[in-house]
Amino acid sequence: MTYLRIPSNAIALAAVCLTSLMFGLEISSVPVILPTLRDVLHADFKDMQWIMNAYTIACTTVLMATGTLADRFGRKRLYLITIVIFGLTSLLCGVASSAPMLIASRFAQGVGGGAMLICQVAVLSHQFREGRERSRAFAMWGIVFGSGLGFGPIIGGSIVALANWHWVFLVHIVVSVVALLCVLSGVEESRDPHAEHLDLAGMITLSLSVFGLAFLITQGPDMGLASLRTVGIFALTLGCFIAFLIAERVATRPMFDFSVLRIRPFSGALVGSAGMNFSFWPFMIYLPIYFRGVLGYSSVTAGLSLLAYTLPTLVVPPFAERLMARHDPRAVIPAGLFTIGLGFMLMWLGSRGAQASWLTMLPGCLFAGIGLGLTNTPVTNTTTGAVSAHRAGMASGIDMSARLISLAINIAIMGLILVEGILVVLRQALPDTMNESALRAFANAVCTGEFSLTGSGSAETAFAGLTHATVHLALVHGFGWVMLYGGIAAWAAALLSRTTFGSTRAKVDVGQRA
Repeated sequence: MTYLRIPSNAIALAAVCLTSLMFGLEISSVPVILPTLRDVLHADFKDMQWIMNAYTIACTTVLMATGTLADRFGRKRLYLITIVIFGLTSLLCGVASSAPMLIASRFAQGVGGGAMLICQVAVLSHQFREGRERSRAFAMWGIVFGSGLGFGPIIGGSIVALANWHWVFLVHIVVSVVALLCVLSGVEESRDPHAEHLDLAGMITLSLSVFGLAFLITQGPDMGLASLRTVGIFALTLGCFIAFLIAERVATRPMFDFSVLRIRPFSGALVGSAGMNFSFWPFMIYLPIYFRGVLGYSSVTAGLSLLAYTLPTLVVPPFAERLMARHDPRAVIPAGLFTIGLGFMLMWLGSRGAQASWLTMLPGCLFAGIGLGLTNTPVTNTTTGAVSAHRAGMASGIDMSARLISLAINIAIMGLILVEGILVVLRQALPDTMNESALRAFANAVCTGEFSLTGSGSAETAFAGLTHATVHLALVHGFGWVMLYGGIAAWAAALLSRTTFGSTRAKVDVGQRA
């Protein structure tokens, strides 16, 4: 009997695609179930922000260190370890019984996810070396990763509708087992004997800086901006960032080699990389809340509505690559950011009408997705192609760190803007004697849809004068501010990126994908 033998490279590619699918789903499937998590875990608005931010901040903490660890101890070995960590922490997320437990589990899951992401790139780079095969492998990886991001909202909404929220996380246990078997049978072991140094100081100080800034943005207004606690946390955050800059200056092999910022194509693309996460991706956290809280859609309908926002990110990248072949990245990347900004402005206009619906939001969602598709691939190709081959890994790490750091910070910023926009309407509708802390707590509840205008408690009595129409207007107003911020931020990033590129044609290898 003759058995069909599957080539090891095909099995390795299957493993990489499965793990990239899991990573993408954990970013985009969770936002659509946040309202469900609010109800079953009794989470408030800040808990919902941290459920997302814990994952992204944890990813950032391990991105740069993972490459060195994989080179030193073996890429296959570390890949296996990261998949096990991701599977086990997904189990912890799925059985979480409270918001703090889920936030802690999400942080641990982000550690596994961030490390797993870098291992994917390392395995692809080592195992696929021939030009055409390498290009196809990275293209397939990108398509599957984008599919996870693009279809995550409808998958998350469908799982909640057909089963329960636990399976949004528990499904990764099954996928992790299959991925482990693929890695064991298809991935070759490899290491770099010269990889000895781990920039531990840089990793710790940068992580604390990002965490401190996100904490200040989310918790600062409640603690009081001038309070001793807020000032102390700000001082510690600033001290950690200064320590990070010093550590990278004196390190033998720094995590961030700031000299690459003098390469204008690299810096211009890096601005574009961060610019996407000042607008498109952090709004993924809040758009499901808009569809459910403002438009009253179910989880499944909200997930279907989000397809208009995410599907263009899968369709447009091939067109973006053709544009890169014909034009300079200094034109393509700013144009993509400008299109994202245009999409946000159209969403803002579509949300203002009395008959707002997914149809009025559709043009803006499509333009924002098209802009992301025009920006994402050119940014990756430019950051890695603008530096020498032996520095491409470091350049890719800086690019990915810039994305996740800006994402974590802007999840917090958009949440703050949403609350402040709601407060403007509530302050106009309520007497000036209203307690500020109670008012802010009510605004946070409005963000999640978990509020009551009637009851016997003092808080309910204080807001009994409000109507549901006024609260709905406040929520619409807050989201309007967020959409305006996203549009203005994207346009500002487009201008800054174009200025950073300068007038000299950017000479990069647009075909490089690692």
